[in-house]
Amino acid sequence: MCLRRGGYRVSPRDVLLGLIADCPFYVSAEQFPYWAHSQLTIDVVTDGGDSFSLEAAEGVRFITRSRVFSDVEMDAVDAAGPPPVGPDA
Repeated sequence: MCLRRGGYRVSPRDVLLGLIADCPFYVSAEQFPYWAHSQLTIDVVTDGGDSFSLEAAEGVRFITRSRVFSDVEMDAVDAAGPPPVGPDA
C-alpha cells in the first residue's frame, strides 16, 4: 500500500528498504524475511484495480516486481549488514 508521508505510523520494527523519489519505502518486520533475498522494483501502471493506496485517485497503481538475488548479490547484501529499522532510519 502506498500512503502519503505521515499517513502511516512507521513501527520501530519496520524495515527501511530504500527511498523512492525521496520518500522512504518500508516493509513490516514480519514481511522482511520473505523479501530479504529479492530485488524489488516498484513500478506504476495505468491498468485499473481497486486500491486503498495513494495512487488510486490518479487512475494508476503501483505494482511490485521481484527477482531473487544472485549468489554474488546476496553476498554483498550480507556484507552490508542488517538494514535500518524504525521511523528515524
